[in-house]
Amino acid sequence: MTPERNAFGQPIGRALDGWAERSLPPLTPMAGRDCSIEKLDVERHAADLYAAYSNAPDGRDWTYLPAGPFSNLAQYVDYLRKEAVKSDPMHHAIVDSHSGMPVGSAALMRIDPVNGVIEIGHIVYSPLLKRTRSGTEAMYLFMRRVFDELGYRRYEWKCDGLNAPSRRAAERYGFRFEGIFRQAVVYKGRNRDTAWFSIMDGEWPAVRAAFEAWLEPKNFNADGTQRQSLSAIRAGIRQ
Repeated sequence: MTPERNAFGQPIGRALDGWAERSLPPLTPMAGRDCSIEKLDVERHAADLYAAYSNAPDGRDWTYLPAGPFSNLAQYVDYLRKEAVKSDPMHHAIVDSHSGMPVGSAALMRIDPVNGVIEIGHIVYSPLLKRTRSGTEAMYLFMRRVFDELGYRRYEWKCDGLNAPSRRAAERYGFRFEGIFRQAVVYKGRNRDTAWFSIMDGEWPAVRAAFEAWLEPKNFNADGTQRQSLSAIRAGIRQ
């Protein structure tokens, strides 16, 4: 597409007619078929989340996060009390709709209503949530809030450049890789080169359609295995 030019002949970004500052994310729950997402509450969620995370055989899920792992519930509660009062990052619990138990958490963060940009981060999935429909549906619910409900323009995913599982997850969910910010962060006393991924509002309709097709019950066999992968469905939509 040929860029617009100003009176001096310089290329300039396209005009955003009618653009206005967006709202901050609300604290209301997000409900899906297999999971719901609630603003994290220490009293209601901490003990059950800690129990869910304790199903993991070791602490490797916390390697690339700024906190954890936690050796006992008291340590985890202390961490959550400090985080839960923050408006950014805005931590959420992911609750399994069938058991009613929280099985993971994630946060909306670096919230920028003026420019319509928001990031999903602090993602911790317990073994009860990994590789489940609920785990994928949770990411869909966050995106639906950001794009459909709030009208943001850009949704970001960032992770340690060495975090291969996180990078694969971002691409599976429909994020596009944008590059590496070298020596971007210091955490736990070590360097982090940060991998950046994003979804734009113009890309969201195709991403949303792929999520919704994948989440349909007919896409799963009686034993719960998928008939088509999310990536394959999205590739078919793009063609």
